[in-house]
Amino acid sequence: MTSPDPREPGAADGERTVEAVAGDTPADVDGAVFARPAGATGPFDPPRRTGPAVPAPPSPSPAQQAAFGRPAAVPGSFAGDRPTPPPRPALPPPPEAVLRAFRAPAGQAGLQEPPGGRPGRRRTSAGPWWKPDARSDPWRDPHAPAGLTGPAVFAEESEQEGPVVVDRRGRRKLRLRDLSVRVAALVVLAVLLAGALGGGVGYLLTREAAETPLLAPGTTLSQTDEGVTREPGSVSDIAGAVTPAVVSIEVRVGEVGATGSGVVVDGENGYIVTNNHVVSGADGVEGAGIRAVFSDGTGSEARIVGRDPASDIAVVKVERPGLVTASLGSVDDLVVGDPVVAIGSPLGLAGTVTSGIVSALDRPVRLAGEGSDTNAVISAVQTDAPINPGNSGGALVDATGAVIGINTAIASLGGGSVGLGFAIPIDTAREVAEQLIATGAAVHASLGVNTRSVTDGTRDGALVLNVEPDSAAAAAGIRERDVVIAVDDLPVGSSEELVVAVDSHRPGDVVTLELIRDGASTTVQATLDQA
Repeated sequence: MTSPDPREPGAADGERTVEAVAGDTPADVDGAVFARPAGATGPFDPPRRTGPAVPAPPSPSPAQQAAFGRPAAVPGSFAGDRPTPPPRPALPPPPEAVLRAFRAPAGQAGLQEPPGGRPGRRRTSAGPWWKPDARSDPWRDPHAPAGLTGPAVFAEESEQEGPVVVDRRGRRKLRLRDLSVRVAALVVLAVLLAGALGGGVGYLLTREAAETPLLAPGTTLSQTDEGVTREPGSVSDIAGAVTPAVVSIEVRVGEVGATGSGVVVDGENGYIVTNNHVVSGADGVEGAGIRAVFSDGTGSEARIVGRDPASDIAVVKVERPGLVTASLGSVDDLVVGDPVVAIGSPLGLAGTVTSGIVSALDRPVRLAGEGSDTNAVISAVQTDAPINPGNSGGALVDATGAVIGINTAIASLGGGSVGLGFAIPIDTAREVAEQLIATGAAVHASLGVNTRSVTDGTRDGALVLNVEPDSAAAAAGIRERDVVIAVDDLPVGSSEELVVAVDSHRPGDVVTLELIRDGASTTVQATLDQA
């Protein structure tokens, strides 16, 4: 068979011709399209195409030519002025070790096939492209109507054999569908027997429990015969001895009531020491009442004997002789760390006992009770025994059971106890109470100055803001802007310490004061007045 030149007559350019099969004639071929052209002789075989025919693109319209065509004034191609890229460098030959490892064996053009031959593509009946209804699948029919539905989900075929399989997470599972009927029946029977046995046992247990009586007359619980040892000086021993001498003070003014505490200091005559700010609201108010409630729950009306706002001490009297009297001690031998017990009626809870230690001594504390005329500065005994509102006027007792202070104030951020309680030393409370019982008033020494706490970074003192006319300070020559730094060689670091130092003397006592005036130190002597 020969191939004539496609440009020869009878073989038009781009026109496909078909050669007749040997033994056939043009008359045997259906249609004139396949007849040999006139004048053609010999076999005719035009060049065969190896790919599909590509139709010529349509000519652009004038609008497309104007929008996307090349301007008439620009000849040549768009990339005519671009430099020719350099040729890529030839790759170096692979190393000899790579050639020995990966080249084909001798006498073989390429890599060899696997020993068993190249495996064919796995086709299973569960595969997504080989379903029996693949021909009628609407997804393969281009004329099928479109519709929304859920995603195609195909179950994965398990390649594991046996009833026990391992899932993707490595967990072992039992497939009941692979168990035999006999084994499945045995499993179900075992489950039923176990349930029946458990139900029977539960029924018997509940029946026996129901038949057991709830009550058992004559039952005696065990108890120990050993008594609890309470050493002398223990908190329980102190509380048992002092609690009968501590009372609750109930004050009512109209519809308003308040609760405090008090300590019986003279049981025969019914005198009770408390705080001034506890009873001051009822003094001189018509219809107001004060009542003392004792540890046994009984109570008696109380009258104010006297009160001292400068020390926050007051004395009330009840007409009830034979009361238990508290033992009054002294703070002279008290040291920081000594155990103490606070007894009173915090928050209205009568007979409450708390314990702690002495946290500090001679702590200057300014007292100013809300709704009271109290305006005092005391040299307090500080304790960490819990003290709350209602403890005011109660007893602070040492390990011997002696009262060493009258609880009067707390330092708190939210109104409750935070371990900072303050008590008036019993030495001060005793002296003021004796004066109130004797005369109804207490006497204090006065210097006659108003001061404010100051410091220069190295030394603290009390700055004199003003001097009262005809006072002890005026007679001693003390001026405004003077800074008092000592009283009788005792350092003074604040205005509260100056008040405490002066109050520790009696009216008429002569004291020596060290002052800082105009940057220089000087001393003056003052004869204290009566406040």
